[in-house]
Amino acid sequence: MDFFPSALENLIDKFAMLPGIGRKTAQRLAFYMIAIPDEDAISFADTIKAAKRGVKCCTVCLNLTDGDLCSVCKDTRRNTKVVCVVPDPKGVLAIERSHEFDGLYHVLHGVISPIGNIGPDDIKIKELIARVSDGGIDEVIMATNPDTEGETTARYISRLLHPFGVKVTRLAYGIPVGGSLEFVDDATLMRALEGRMEM
Repeated sequence: MDFFPSALENLIDKFAMLPGIGRKTAQRLAFYMIAIPDEDAISFADTIKAAKRGVKCCTVCLNLTDGDLCSVCKDTRRNTKVVCVVPDPKGVLAIERSHEFDGLYHVLHGVISPIGNIGPDDIKIKELIARVSDGGIDEVIMATNPDTEGETTARYISRLLHPFGVKVTRLAYGIPVGGSLEFVDDATLMRALEGRMEM
């Protein structure tokens, strides 16, 4: 027998599916949602639906946007000859916080992970190769996380880009090994960008 009504148990289960949310936090969130006024709960649900329907990938860099192009790709002041490759949209936010990078991005939407059953065809590598093969890009900065999957992905992409004669660099190891870009402080990220090395 469930201790809570099934609708509340289902809500707790949904919150518990979110990354970083344990069972107790999921219960607190569910109780909060039950306690707020109906119009606030409906507004919250409508906001989730609107985000799911309205947010899509930029046609150039695959960052999240609500139009065809993201705000970075629309910005004519950006250096179009340099592309920074990040594993996910959170990587774009992390690099942008440093205010040291004025180029464009390419969002992979994942990394190669044999354990996670994610291969090169499961992430946006083909799209990056197509961008580079079109010409006009002088440097590709690999900004994947400095863990096993990030290193594997960076090395794999570097080998694919070698025939195009483009310079491939890697963020310097100011970022702790096993860390994640979204948790790196601005000063460390700035030093990592300044100290990037060719692969």
